Amino acid sequence: MASFGNFLASIINTMCQPSILFTVAVVVFFLVLFPLREKFAEKKTVYWMEGLMLLFILVSCLNPTFKSVVTKPDNIPIVGMLFLLLFFTWLAFHKMVRNDKLIDEGKDVENKKESKELVFTWPDLVFSEFICSIIAWCVLVIWSIVLKAPLEEPANPVETPNPSKAPWYFLGLQEMLVYYDPWLAGVVFPTLIVVGLILIPFIDINPKGNGYYTFKERKLAVTSFLFGFLILWVLLIIYGTFLRGPNWNFFGPYEIWDLHKLEVLKNVNLSEYLFRSTGLNGGKLPDNPFIREGLGMLLVVGYFVYGIILLQKKWMKELYEKMGKPRFYILAGLILSMGALPIKMVLRWTINLKYIVAIPEWFFNI
Repeated sequence: MASFGNFLASIINTMCQPSILFTVAVVVFFLVLFPLREKFAEKKTVYWMEGLMLLFILVSCLNPTFKSVVTKPDNIPIVGMLFLLLFFTWLAFHKMVRNDKLIDEGKDVENKKESKELVFTWPDLVFSEFICSIIAWCVLVIWSIVLKAPLEEPANPVETPNPSKAPWYFLGLQEMLVYYDPWLAGVVFPTLIVVGLILIPFIDINPKGNGYYTFKERKLAVTSFLFGFLILWVLLIIYGTFLRGPNWNFFGPYEIWDLHKLEVLKNVNLSEYLFRSTGLNGGKLPDNPFIREGLGMLLVVGYFVYGIILLQKKWMKELYEKMGKPRFYILAGLILSMGALPIKMVLRWTINLKYIVAIPEWFFNI
């Protein structure tokens, strides 16, 4: 029995390797979003998934390493957030599928029916909000009594915690620092996210789907948002919270955290692959950054230019005709920028590629 448990734990540890976990997550995401959407939207599905997730966590807590990570006061809210995330994602799919069926039948969507039912602010709404606030207050009081505050000793500049992790709401940004230069991961991409959210009302010209859940009328919006949020941002938080251990190395959920484990990452840039691996220029990197990083610059520019052309003439031709050039080019740029993150992640995990363009003398590293 113990050997079978060790075998199963080794399989799960292997499956949680970033490249495998990310690939499985992407495949499952598109399967659920398209062919299995209606199955996922059924009520029994969420019951089974929440139950299996709870059973997995309870059984896994028999492993001391898993238990130590999951039961940390800092991590307990994140575990609870995973259950809430699954439920509300299911709820959105449930409403999307139901509204799509009503639209196909020529009937009003669920929200239009609800809008015809008037509810008085006083006492109905205020009373409900008062009860919810009392419940939330009681939960927070019990939480603060049962769980100890995750306070540590005063900061010591001589001794840094290993691993040193940011708060959970910054873990996504901290994880992005592995794949991008700090100014990109900490400044440019967060700015693009905020600016992109601000521009949504000006870019999105689809009048359908406003005020109610639907997939058939909002395929691009739903797919891009869920992919960016669930697959990229949530996975980055999971990586940083549960799989990153000492020396910022990846560990499986049942793998003992070895403080001496230090995976040798070559941090090879594309220019080093080009010149040192092939022997060009005698295996030395040219001093001229345009010659040294010419291939990387060509690939980055080609990715965006060819990507926009591909979206314009093939994948989003109808949308391009409806939106016009300015709006479409902004939308395409945001989509391609989001798509660059998983590409860099996979390249980092598979061939240790750090930067495609590396010009440290100009503080320009992509």
